[in-house]
Amino acid sequence: MKAKELKENLKKQYTSLKKDLPVIRLIHEEFPHNGAWTVIPLLPWLIELHGSELSWVLFLLESTEVNVKELVQVLGKYDPKKKMWMGHALHDKESTIIHHFAFSENPTEFKYPLFSSGFVMSMSLIKRLMKKNEGKGKNSDFSIDASHELALSVGEPLLNLADVFCLENREGCATYPTKISSCGKPVPNEEIYFAVKTCLKFHKDRIPVIKKTWGKQAKHIEFFSHLKDNTIPTTDVGVENTERGHCAKMFAIFRLVLEREKDLPSLRWLVLADDDTLLSVTRMQELLSCWNSSEPVAIGEMYGYNVVGLKLVGYNYITGGGSIAISMSALKPILQHCSCQQNDTPDDMYLGICLTRLNIPIVHLSDFHQARPNDYATDYLAVQKPVSFHKHWMIDPLYVYKKWFGEADDLNQHTEL
Repeated sequence: MKAKELKENLKKQYTSLKKDLPVIRLIHEEFPHNGAWTVIPLLPWLIELHGSELSWVLFLLESTEVNVKELVQVLGKYDPKKKMWMGHALHDKESTIIHHFAFSENPTEFKYPLFSSGFVMSMSLIKRLMKKNEGKGKNSDFSIDASHELALSVGEPLLNLADVFCLENREGCATYPTKISSCGKPVPNEEIYFAVKTCLKFHKDRIPVIKKTWGKQAKHIEFFSHLKDNTIPTTDVGVENTERGHCAKMFAIFRLVLEREKDLPSLRWLVLADDDTLLSVTRMQELLSCWNSSEPVAIGEMYGYNVVGLKLVGYNYITGGGSIAISMSALKPILQHCSCQQNDTPDDMYLGICLTRLNIPIVHLSDFHQARPNDYATDYLAVQKPVSFHKHWMIDPLYVYKKWFGEADDLNQHTEL
C-alpha cells in the first residue's frame, strides 16, 4: 500500500512540474526475487529493461518521501555519463560483527548509503558494475546489511550528499525517511506471549536483566530452558541444550505456547526472544498493529542465505537475536508441515526455510536489531524507533535498556496504572 501511494505521489509531483513522467517500478510486484532487497540482483534486470534509455536510477524504500523539484535540481548538477552514485553516507563507529569486522583499522573510512533516505546510481555505473562482476562468485553466502554489502560490491566511493538525501524533512531536501511505528491502536499487551530461550549457564546473569527491564512490562512471559528452575521459574522444554543451534528447542516452545492458548484465548502473537535480547514491549505493541494476526506472518530483522544470485535458490530468514514476532495463526502450519533435521540445526535459519516453503510472509523491519546499539551507524539509528537490540557483550544492558526503551515502556506502564 505504501509503495503504491509513493508511486502516485511521484506521478503527481512530476505532472505539476510539467516534467515527463519517470519510469516507476514496484519491485515487490515486478521482480519477485528473494534477494531483491539486497539490490544486486536488480541491476541486470534494470539494464535489460532500461539500459539504453535511462541516465539515473533512484532506489527508494516504501517509507521514503521525495521532493521531486529538489531531486531534479540536484541531478541536473551531475553528469550521468560518469560512473557515480550518491546518497546519505553512513560509516561505522567501530569495527562491527554485522560487517564482518571490515576496515578494522579505520572503520570510519568506508562509506555506505542509508537506504531509507534513498540513493541514486548512474546507469553508467550500473553497467560497469555488472561487467566488472560478470562471472565472479559471491564473497559470502550470507546477506546481512544490504547497504554495506552493496557498497563493497560497487567499489566506487559514495558521494555523500547528506543535505540532499536527508534524515528528516527540511528545506533543500530531495528525500527523507519516515518512521512507520504504528498503524492505529496498539495491540493489547495481553494478546502477546513473550517466550524467552535460555539455558542453565545464563539463568543467574541474563534472566535478572530481563526481569528488571522489559520483562516487567510483559503481561505474558515465560522462560524456556532445558531444565526446570523454580527460582525464576523456567519451563523445561524436554530438549537437551545444544551449542550450535536450537531448532528442536524452538519447535518445543511453539508446541508449548499453542497449549497456553487454550487457557489464554486472547493470544494473537508470539514474540520469541533470546535471554540477552533487550526490547520495548510498548513499541512491539505499536508495530504489531500494522499486521492482521489472523493471517500467518513473521516479523523481525531479515537476513538472507544465498539470495544474491540470479537463480531462485536461496531463502530469507529472521535473525533470532533481535526477537521474532510470529502471528499465532502461523504456528499450526509450521508445526504441521516442518520438522528439524537435527536438534542443533540453526533455529532461525530453518524457520526461514519453513516459512518460505509454506509461503508465509517474512517481513523485514530495521527497527529490530541483531546486535548492540554501538554496532550501528549513528544516522542509521537516528531515523528509527528501535524495538530491540541484542547481546550484553561489553555493554551495560541496564543502561542500554534505559537509554533506548526506558521512557517508552515507563510511559506505557503509567498509562496502564
